[in-house]
Order: sequence, then C-alpha cells, then structure tokens
Amino acid sequence: MVDYSRLPHQHILCVDIKSFYASCSAVMYGLDPLECYLVVVGDKQREGSVVLAASPQMKKEFGIQTGSRLFELPNDPRIEIVEPQMATYLRVSTEITRLFNRYVPKEAIHVYSVDESFIKVDGTAHLWGGVRQVAEKIKDDLMREFQLTCAIGIGPNMLMAKLALDLDAKTSGIAHWTYEDIPKKLWPVSPLRKMWGIGSRLEKTLNNMGIFSVGQLAHYDLEKLEKKFGIMGNQLYYHAWGVDLSEIGAPIMDGQVSFGKSQILLRDYKNVTEIKHVILEMCEEVARRARTGKYAGRTISLGIGYSHEELGGGFYRSKTVESPTNMTMDLYRVCLELFNKHYDGRTVRQISIALSNIVPDESIQLDLFDPNLWKKKKLGYTVDRIRQRFGSASLLRAVSYTEGGTARRRAKLVGGHKA
Repeated sequence: MVDYSRLPHQHILCVDIKSFYASCSAVMYGLDPLECYLVVVGDKQREGSVVLAASPQMKKEFGIQTGSRLFELPNDPRIEIVEPQMATYLRVSTEITRLFNRYVPKEAIHVYSVDESFIKVDGTAHLWGGVRQVAEKIKDDLMREFQLTCAIGIGPNMLMAKLALDLDAKTSGIAHWTYEDIPKKLWPVSPLRKMWGIGSRLEKTLNNMGIFSVGQLAHYDLEKLEKKFGIMGNQLYYHAWGVDLSEIGAPIMDGQVSFGKSQILLRDYKNVTEIKHVILEMCEEVARRARTGKYAGRTISLGIGYSHEELGGGFYRSKTVESPTNMTMDLYRVCLELFNKHYDGRTVRQISIALSNIVPDESIQLDLFDPNLWKKKKLGYTVDRIRQRFGSASLLRAVSYTEGGTARRRAKLVGGHKA
C-alpha cells in the first residue's frame, strides 16, 4: 500500500488543445474547428501523403485519423485538404503559453509538446479562485481569443494530471483526479496501452506476465517487475499507484527510456546504397538528440518497413553493445550489421532507429584501447553547437548530397513538415 499522505498534493493542470494542427488551420480558413471537415496532409500532390491531423468531424464521420493516407479520403465536397503551416502553429503555441503566463509565472509552466502543457497553479487561489475555476477560465480564454477548444486534466502531480486528461478529460472537457480516485478510475483501465508510458511492445510483455489491467500492475510483485525491467519496473509499479515525484520543468519526461527517429520516405527505395545513406543520416539525428539530453545508450534498434506494393511488412531488431555511446558512427555500424543480417531485398518505404538502455553521458568511462575516444565525443558536441548556431544544414555528411539523401530537404522543414 502507498501512503498518500506523504506524497505531494499539488494543483497541476495538463492542458491539451483539441486536434491542434487541424483546429489552427480551420481557424485560419475561417471555419469552425469542431464542425468543419478538414485534414492536414504533408503534401497534397502525393496520393500516399500522410494525414498529419484531422478535425473531430473527420474522425467521427469518416474514421480518418493521424497516419491515414491521402488516397483514403472519401470523395466528399465538404472536405478541405490543406498542407501544414508549421511556423504558424509554433507561433500560436507560443502565444498560448503567454496566455498561461497571465495566471502563473513562467517557471510554473512546462510546455510538454506544441499542443500540450503542464501548469502548476498552487498559491493562486486568492487571485483566480480554486483549481477548477482556473481551468475553466483558461478554457474560456482559449476559445474567446484563439477559437480553440481544449481539454484539461487536473491532478495532485504531473502524472495524475496527464492521466486525468488522457483517460477522462478528452471526453468530458475538464476532469479532476485525486489519489482517492485511483482504485475506481485508474485501476480498471485496460488494455494497458491506454496508460501513459505503456506502448504496444511493453503491453505485450506485461500481458505475457499475466498483467492485463493497471490494477493488476499495481498489485504485482515489485521485486519481479524490477528484476524484469530494471528501474523502469519500479516506475511502472508506482505509476500504477499514481505516484510521481517529478517537478515542473523536469516532468514525466524524466521517464524517457530512449531516443529515436522514424521517417516515412518520400518514395520507394530499392537501391541498397541509398537506403544505407538514409540510415546514416538518421543515426546522425538520433545521436544528436541523445547528446542534447546528455545521454548515451547501449541498445540500438533498427526498423525497416517495406512498401505496400510489396505487401508491406518489415523487421525491427535490436543489439546491445558493451559500452554506452552517443556517437553517430557507433550507431551506424550496429544498424548496418542489423540491416545486412535481416534485409531481404524488398523495396523500403519506412525506416526507424532508436537508442535505448540509456545512462548519463558523464558516466561513460574512457577506453584504454581507444585513446581518441574523448576526441570523437568532443567532435560530436562541437558539430551540434555549430548546427544549433548556424542551422541544421550548415554541416552535412556527403551522403546528404546524393540522390537518396533526405537531410537537405528536411533541413528546410519545421517539425518535419512545411513551414
């Protein structure tokens, strides 16, 4: 049993803008975000282009979701098809953060993603009223000033606020969860992937252990979970009890267990050399993300998705190395080994790379048999600083200038899409 009297009892909001990209585009086109039929696609000229966002009506009436394809859209004159305007979306997100700043200081706000933020409202009751009143005021402000609808989860910590949002507020509008609500609201949740932090692979592993609901996870033997998953097993157990000691600014994100990148290619790739060029570019990006967080990892994963024209499918394989790394060529060598071992020659349309089993970069020991290791590590951080100052295209590998390279084109995008 968890003694909740010893845990933080804060007032934290988790605010999520409903169908953010689609709603912003709808407002820009003078449409009602909740009533219009609008989809945002990466490129209107490509039939296979991915749907990045869909308005609520598109989801409800036509079943179109993020990840659907342009050719799957029904031929209906009511449907508006638009391309993303990422720079505008980011400006709107910044203005929304300024709105939150009216109610609390900047240090009490954590922008979790472009459309989702945490706000700690402790100590503001004498100004704005109770926590639910603050949530209602923010909801009204967003509608009045931006014509955007939001859902707000409220909880005593960041995890509980996020769970209240995902599992309740997205249908009810505003949901306030307390520790007392956990047995009746959190523990019945099933399938497990509905719980924040549990993906399909982890869910399958837990199912094989006889765990099918959050309640079963909460009452599973903690030692067995830690033996199976390490520190993540401890986190899974206590998250199932609603326990989260994260502070604003270092939130649930502390639970990040990997750095990764996935890319749906603009065309089918059949040439092995071109495929390897893209893998190298993506290793560079994954390594950069790890270095930005001051982390390194021991497990490197490569996923290859085949073209639908060849009946799809693919593989996802991992290898664990002896020493943690965040260097591009270390990742690339392992990815090449996995690729050469498992690739069957079919046409490639999607590639994903991940670095997991992570540890702080400072804990890496130098290798007596590789005296230049510290120079390689320093070079990676130096390249990162140059790109941060002068742009991601200021330093590129030669493969990015080949026909198969994608980094030059992607450097012109914002968030991976048109500005």
